[in-house]
Amino acid sequence: MKLLEGKTAIVTGGTRGIGRGIVRVLAEQGANVVFTARNPAFEEVEKEAATFGVRAKGFTSDASILSQAEELIEATVKEFGGVDILVNNAGITRDTLLMRMTEEQWNEVIRVNLTSVFNMTKAVQKVMLKQKHGTIINISSVVGISGNAGQANYAASKAGIIGFSKSIAKELGVRNIRTNVVAPGFIETEMTDKLPEDVRKAWTEQIPLHRAGTPEDVARVVLFLASELSSYVNGQVINVCGGMNM
Repeated sequence: MKLLEGKTAIVTGGTRGIGRGIVRVLAEQGANVVFTARNPAFEEVEKEAATFGVRAKGFTSDASILSQAEELIEATVKEFGGVDILVNNAGITRDTLLMRMTEEQWNEVIRVNLTSVFNMTKAVQKVMLKQKHGTIINISSVVGISGNAGQANYAASKAGIIGFSKSIAKELGVRNIRTNVVAPGFIETEMTDKLPEDVRKAWTEQIPLHRAGTPEDVARVVLFLASELSSYVNGQVINVCGGMNM
């Protein structure tokens, strides 16, 4: 028996990096998966997930717009009958020092990274309250815990996710809806591949395990939180960083 047999999951930002890894691992464990992106690039991910014998469907949807979040939830319920798992993963960076950061760079990161979590959670809670069960997993970052120079906007958005999640865990926990946070560290994705080699080396030297993480490292923790293995875990932040942030 697979851990998520017969479940339906939504993953925002599911076509690249950590999001794609999450889609793959959830599908491998039996979940039907709806995933989103702001640009259509779905076919390859749909085919990859379908190899595990589940249904997978991609949507062009911007979770930072409440009406689009609501439409996504409605479409998922119509096609799959409900939503058991929500993974709020969509995010962007607009890194620069505060003295150079524009209001637009601040607002865009807060909107995409944090407002999207509010929108998706607000939209899905109606379904989960009716079902009397569900699990919400929000992807933050170790930067949201420790901060980082040149990432004031990103750190603020990721710290906001943690505070929001802890509050929702208290609000919805009484209705058998769990909310937890995964905080990745230095993870190998298309974004980090663009960093200069000396920067990548400097990062890995700070990590006690002396390697960057992979999307699958993060996805396996998401799987734990999505499954009944974590049925008594609520309102927690789990760092996936190789010990970089202790």
